[in-house]
Amino acid sequence: MTRKLVMQSKKMKTSYPLRVQAIRSHGQNPRLYVSFPLALAAAIGLEAGEEVEWELLHRGELHLRRPSPPPPSAKVKARR
Repeated sequence: MTRKLVMQSKKMKTSYPLRVQAIRSHGQNPRLYVSFPLALAAAIGLEAGEEVEWELLHRGELHLRRPSPPPPSAKVKARR
């Protein structure tokens, strides 16, 4: 294998499995909720109350969009 392929195979995709929750209030239609893992929120700088939107790509894939993300807070660029 070339070095590039070895480096790509060593990269790990991080996933956060979760369940969709249904909230059923008396006399109302059920609402569905998805919780956002705190570790993932911290990694991207997501704040409570921030506005986000779901983008449907196809039945098996949703993307979370941040219409106006805050600027990065890091003072130094990460090393490669």
